Amino acid sequence: MKKIILGTLALFLAVALNAQITFKPSMTHTAPDEITISFAGTIASGWHVYSPTEKNGPIPASFNIDKIEGCKLEGGLKANKAPITKYEDMFGANVSFYEHSVTFTQKLKITGKTYKIEGYLEYGACNDQSCLPPTSVDVKYSGKGIDKPVAEDKKEDKNDENAAEETLGTEETAVDADTVATDTVAVAETPMDKDGLWTPVIDELKSFGESNAAEGRGIFSIFLLGILGGFIALFTPCVWPIIPMTVSFFLKRNKDDKSKAVGEAMTYGASIVVIYVVLGLAVTLLFGANALNSLSTNAVFNIFFCLMLLVFAASFLGGFEITLPSSWSNAVDSKAGKTSGLLSIFLMAFTLALVSFSCTGPIIGFLLVEMATSGSVVGPTVGMLGFAVALALPFTLFALFPTWLKSAPKSGNWMNVIKVTLGFLELAFALKFLSVADLAYGWRILDREVFLALWIIIFALLGAYHIGWIRFPHDEEEWDEMGEKVLHHKTSVPQFFIALICFAFSVYMIPGLWGAPCKAVSAFAPPMMTQDFNLAKSENIEPQYKDFEQGMQAAIAAGKPVMIDFTGFGCVNCRKMEAAVWTDDRVKDLINNDYVLIQLFVDDKTPLPEPIEVTQNGQTRKLRTVGDKWSYLQSTKFGAQAQPFYVLLDHKGHPLNHSASYDEDIDKYIDFLKTGLKNFKK
Repeated sequence: MKKIILGTLALFLAVALNAQITFKPSMTHTAPDEITISFAGTIASGWHVYSPTEKNGPIPASFNIDKIEGCKLEGGLKANKAPITKYEDMFGANVSFYEHSVTFTQKLKITGKTYKIEGYLEYGACNDQSCLPPTSVDVKYSGKGIDKPVAEDKKEDKNDENAAEETLGTEETAVDADTVATDTVAVAETPMDKDGLWTPVIDELKSFGESNAAEGRGIFSIFLLGILGGFIALFTPCVWPIIPMTVSFFLKRNKDDKSKAVGEAMTYGASIVVIYVVLGLAVTLLFGANALNSLSTNAVFNIFFCLMLLVFAASFLGGFEITLPSSWSNAVDSKAGKTSGLLSIFLMAFTLALVSFSCTGPIIGFLLVEMATSGSVVGPTVGMLGFAVALALPFTLFALFPTWLKSAPKSGNWMNVIKVTLGFLELAFALKFLSVADLAYGWRILDREVFLALWIIIFALLGAYHIGWIRFPHDEEEWDEMGEKVLHHKTSVPQFFIALICFAFSVYMIPGLWGAPCKAVSAFAPPMMTQDFNLAKSENIEPQYKDFEQGMQAAIAAGKPVMIDFTGFGCVNCRKMEAAVWTDDRVKDLINNDYVLIQLFVDDKTPLPEPIEVTQNGQTRKLRTVGDKWSYLQSTKFGAQAQPFYVLLDHKGHPLNHSASYDEDIDKYIDFLKTGLKNFKK
């Protein structure tokens, strides 16, 4: 079980190692009527890339076709060496893989006078504890083929063969991968750029006074969320009992020098801050700005977050303990004992981080998920700063005022109650992340009423726990004066009020099963459009179009300006805006009567009829889904990536006002719409 838990946690950071596994494609003519596409791979130490013949679990390497003309595959994907076959606990079977390096080759038979091949290598990679998601390497080659069948070519004289080889050599130079990619971009972009609608207008938006004030407020909110998480972690069984022990250690070690004891305790607290801030920085640096901005609407990541939170919830509910190997903490503790000064204190703080992981790990994991999906690049760092400050503060304060230790609450079952409560909350939020993936891929297994039904049950069970109707394996048993086990546990006053809130919240959500808006949970629940049975009159604004070009054509015909709403199935702030702002009668009238609303989902996984090849930031990439297309439009035309993102356009695709993002100020949003309408009528 430990290996599974550790593997799940490691996967959160493992995706960043994808850059250490690279495949460089190339194409050569191995015969007059044959070409070979090669992928030379470099594999990071400790990682495995799996054989094309692998069938027992991991993603095998494979060559896939997008478009092929004038040639055909000859055999399957081959490797330049034999794979290593070994039993892996993760998959429970023998698997075949390659280490350090491998070259895959795919042969193709030329059958026409010209040939064209578009495809990609797909591979999976794992280490001993985790796996990366499937990764692809695109290729695109074309050139002259053969004038005659291969059988007739053999009758030609040697001079003709030499001539053919010279031609082929010239051809290979002509179809250099970079050249081909550059040549195809202009052709591929033309169908999208109808009448210049895709032309960038970033500078025009800036001329309207584009502002990033909302991001600043987001940073402060992230910091407060981190502080809240730190205070919650304090009251867990893994941290709270350590506080008096650690403070007493510093005081006894320097009993004749109170100022030194206080100084060491402050250094200890500062070390805790440094450790967790470095963790936040590591997440930011490993994933990068673009990855963090896309996490909130990325279905694969959301599936992983869901699974991670389910594991954390099971741990907090008493199913098992998430622990790091004891050798880690023992090694750090022994180093702390052998050193002195600041290094010794820092290692003591690091030991605290390791031994308390079973309680703080789920909280940190949840916080990092929320901070990473906030759209802010510095979110994880700022959040971990808040978490560490809250966690370190008691160590310093109790060292300054040691008499406070006597009045501090003693360890007991109340800390376990906090763990169980957190377990229920993480279970509820796991459904939120699952909902994102469900909407993006169109599975329709977690529609709005199903989601609400599960939340109703979860919070009702949480209320039942605080009343004492249900117990978990790690809850302490109570005994009466006769030594008999107490079956009906007493409910404390705080638990009574918590249960009251939980039951009331469950009852509040029940009408949502029949279409009630339930605005308090609208940011988390799937949108109303997924409701199968709806008795309520819709209060939401329904988008008129979900395609950019179609919406622009309709706006020209209607003589109205355009409002584009860049949104996502998993965008929490989008749902908040729709529930808090779009339900206002004045906003609804303006959008429904004066604008043509185009709603573009950047996480829509519907495949495009054909992949579209584009160049972005000097790199060639393929747009394979509808969401890829709209995300590309948002980033290239408007210079934005976060959602929600609202922009007003005229019929030529030029902005009528600055953009708008998450801000629940209704009057401000109305002014945004009216200004755009006024500029359109000029």
